[in-house]
Amino acid sequence: MSLSVDTTAGMTRSAARPAGRRRQPRPLPVLTALCGLALLAGCGGDPPSALNPAGTGAARVANLWWLLFWISLAVVAEVMALLIWALVFRRGNVRVRHGQPIRFVAIAGAGLPFVILVAVYGVGLRDLAALAVDPDPDAPTVEVTGHKWWWEVRYPGASGATANEIHIPVGERVKVRLRTDDVLHSFWVPQLMPKTDLIAGETRETWLRAERAGRYRGQCAEYCGTQHAHMAFLVVAEPRTDFDAWLTRLNAPARQPRTEAERRGQQAFVQGTCAACHAVRGTGAQGQVGPDLSNVGSRWSLGAGAVPNDAGHLGGWIVNSQTVKPGNAMPPQPVSAAALPDLITYLRSLD
Repeated sequence: MSLSVDTTAGMTRSAARPAGRRRQPRPLPVLTALCGLALLAGCGGDPPSALNPAGTGAARVANLWWLLFWISLAVVAEVMALLIWALVFRRGNVRVRHGQPIRFVAIAGAGLPFVILVAVYGVGLRDLAALAVDPDPDAPTVEVTGHKWWWEVRYPGASGATANEIHIPVGERVKVRLRTDDVLHSFWVPQLMPKTDLIAGETRETWLRAERAGRYRGQCAEYCGTQHAHMAFLVVAEPRTDFDAWLTRLNAPARQPRTEAERRGQQAFVQGTCAACHAVRGTGAQGQVGPDLSNVGSRWSLGAGAVPNDAGHLGGWIVNSQTVKPGNAMPPQPVSAAALPDLITYLRSLD
């Protein structure tokens, strides 16, 4: 019995590739993939970056970051230049005079870094002192309380409150008093100010100043539970006249119903379970557990950044907010299908 083996395929592959040589990876696909990842990284819109400051506090942080970046880049460039010089020009058996390496290491490896670190430390202390300066006693004040997982916002002297939205006048320092109602939180508006931690039993203070009008997203920067990522807020910087007008509206009763659907919706709100936890100024709903809804129709989001504030998401939030933001304190609501459209219409009219 004989055994025959067909080696034609193997001989063909061997002939196509010289023995002893391996196929090298082509750099083009790798570069293409890296470029694609870079392009995808830029598809996130306009993120609230601390390197895009809109206030004096964030500008100090950004300037310090860029100072450290350029120093680090200079150090990397110097090390790479020395490495290339050593590889290219110092090949072979080269004699070095006694003491020369020690002087070089002492100057370039110890003396120069010491001077740079002391200088950077001094700049950092200067910026810390500037960030710690209190605003003027007559500066506007905002009281912010962190809850799981939303922000309660009040202005001293104002009868109303809002949630997840802070209004400030442009070009003025605004004092912010911070408290937490439960666990640790951290108040951070990257484009305006560094973060400030909220510690149970303490009242912390910081300040905000926006140099240009705009809407700046803030975020809880301390892990506080399952919905930590959905604990965002918005800082609205506007001219002083607009800020005063908004503060006047915050003191006034909520907008009254103008249509029959809005009146039915208000009745469903006040007489239903919503009024047990939420308040609407000028009505019988005076609940203190959840956010004040007197201007909910104009807010930028629902659930502290969980979903957009539109009719569809609002209806889903009312019926069962646990499907939108699991773990929040609002249980499913027994609202009938007939009353839900009117309730949505009423709440969206509150601005």
